[in-house]
Amino acid sequence: MSEELFAQMRQAVIDGDPAAAAALAEQALASGVPPLDAIDNGFVPGLTYVGEQFGAGELFLPDMMLAARAMQKAVAVLEPEMQRQATERHVLGRVVLGTVKGDIHEIGKNLVGMMLATSGFEVHDLGVDVAPERFVEAAREHSADVVGVSALLTTTMAGQRTVIEQLEAAGLRPKCRVIVGGAPASSTWATEIGADGYSEDAIGAVALVRQLVGA
Repeated sequence: MSEELFAQMRQAVIDGDPAAAAALAEQALASGVPPLDAIDNGFVPGLTYVGEQFGAGELFLPDMMLAARAMQKAVAVLEPEMQRQATERHVLGRVVLGTVKGDIHEIGKNLVGMMLATSGFEVHDLGVDVAPERFVEAAREHSADVVGVSALLTTTMAGQRTVIEQLEAAGLRPKCRVIVGGAPASSTWATEIGADGYSEDAIGAVALVRQLVGA
């Protein structure tokens, strides 16, 4: 019975169907399926498949966003029961995300945040137009392992360098790793400004963060 339910959960995420994902999460709880099993054996494999297809060019950004949203809905249903049972997932690491000051683009950042959260990371999303000082405050406040800095404009990407400089000045480097992303960014730019890595998409960002924290 569980295997069939897991297969339906996987498909709901692949289809990007939040209502179906939430309903299946409810069904899992009603059937006595441990919420952690539902996440790890049902919903996560669906998100992994979508990520693989996205990487292969078979699926596109809207598909990824729909799948991540379906996953979010399912986790929202399961989380209260996980907390009640005190079976919260092991946190792989703490990540602070934000789009640099002067830049209000957030689609890519939001997707990275959703993907990291559903992959077992504790994510603190600061939003858009974030001052360098705020990145530093949040990194210190949450004992961040990784800070992700997004910029979608060539006129704002210099802000990524400023964030790294201020993290260094605050004594938070190198314990706190920094990754950068966004249309004008590149691995060359990441190296130039002293970042620990760059990814051009959400799947790569999750893999990069896992690598940086040794997960």
